[in-house]
Amino acid sequence: MSLEVIKHDTNTISVKLSNIPLQYANALRRICLNGIPILAIDTVNIIENSSVLADEGLAHRLALIPLKTPISRFNEPSKCDCNNEESGCSNCRVILMIDSTDHNKTRTIMSSELISENEDVKPTSENVPIVDLAIGQRLKVEAYARLGRGTSHAKWNSSNVSVLTNTNKENEYVLTVESTGSLTPIQLISEGIKELFNRLQEFKETVNKMEL
Repeated sequence: MSLEVIKHDTNTISVKLSNIPLQYANALRRICLNGIPILAIDTVNIIENSSVLADEGLAHRLALIPLKTPISRFNEPSKCDCNNEESGCSNCRVILMIDSTDHNKTRTIMSSELISENEDVKPTSENVPIVDLAIGQRLKVEAYARLGRGTSHAKWNSSNVSVLTNTNKENEYVLTVESTGSLTPIQLISEGIKELFNRLQEFKETVNKMEL
């Protein structure tokens, strides 16, 4: 198998996959879409919310804000040594806060106001609107972000787009991936290859045990 980068910018990467069976190329495509763990807000404690948006709607909006993910820094909750998937620890969850304080005019709370306890974990864009607050209204929340995979919820999708196209040669394909911003395009490809390798190894071990 060989891999050649044919296009690469801030958000998108296209790579040529040569001498690889279609099923493996397609598996890599799917892993890049929703099989790589990234951070997303999973639990929200509403301390104060006097806006017109219901608590459930607010939590949903926060969950869908893409977060930059230093993937090597955090463990998936189910694999963390703390053995506490519900509350977690500093190795498997990040706390983010919003406190709108008092204001004397109508304003929009933006993603830039999500303050993270980890400076490397923050919204990929500061310009995502969350909720409008009128005079006298206030928002104060505590949110917990955890690693997850898009196979369990779309908020953990690592890519917006992951497409596989044929070339004119046998067993040669072009994989194009557009990142949500949580990971760089290069990270998506490299982490996708690692994940595919690990899954194949696990499958091989399972088959070997069955044969015994």
